[in-house]
Amino acid sequence: MALFDLIGYLAAFLTTASFVPQAWLTFKTRDVRGISLGMYSVFTAGVALWLVYGLSLGAWPIVAANAITLALAASILGMKLRYRDAH
Repeated sequence: MALFDLIGYLAAFLTTASFVPQAWLTFKTRDVRGISLGMYSVFTAGVALWLVYGLSLGAWPIVAANAITLALAASILGMKLRYRDAH
């Protein structure tokens, strides 16, 4: 594996892993008061576009990171939409 690929995979892992604590906390508490609907909407759309971009290039670190990040961000966004009036 080339050094740049390793850097790409490490970057992908770290940025993707950063969403796990927020998703876990939100699943656990269902408290979405501190989550911005506008930010997560735009962010989720942006991640989806990064995924399409990565697929078009065949850049697997970009594809892997953005596929997982999209799932996590979309989950958080979905919980924001579902639980925003619960608290």
